Amino acid sequence: MPDTTPSETELMLKGYGLTTAELFYRMPDYRNVLNTFVWQDYDLAPDHEKLFGFIEFWQEQIEGPLHSVRFVHRKMISPGEWRNVTGEFVYH
Repeated sequence: MPDTTPSETELMLKGYGLTTAELFYRMPDYRNVLNTFVWQDYDLAPDHEKLFGFIEFWQEQIEGPLHSVRFVHRKMISPGEWRNVTGEFVYH
């Protein structure tokens, strides 16, 4: 069965951008100690469904309670940046 997962280029052409989040969380046994976790995936702004889904997963499955989250989103390319090339000119 062929893999139907879209490539990174396909995601970028559909408007996805790279979202990077830094999650600050408290250690389960030492509540006064903060630790960090960095998460990164292609996501759609402004909804950020993948990021918020990961945060929900963290809150339900991970023992270290979240203190705060900061994130940045960057579109790598947009559909208008691609152009169709129908020929090639070679100069020797």
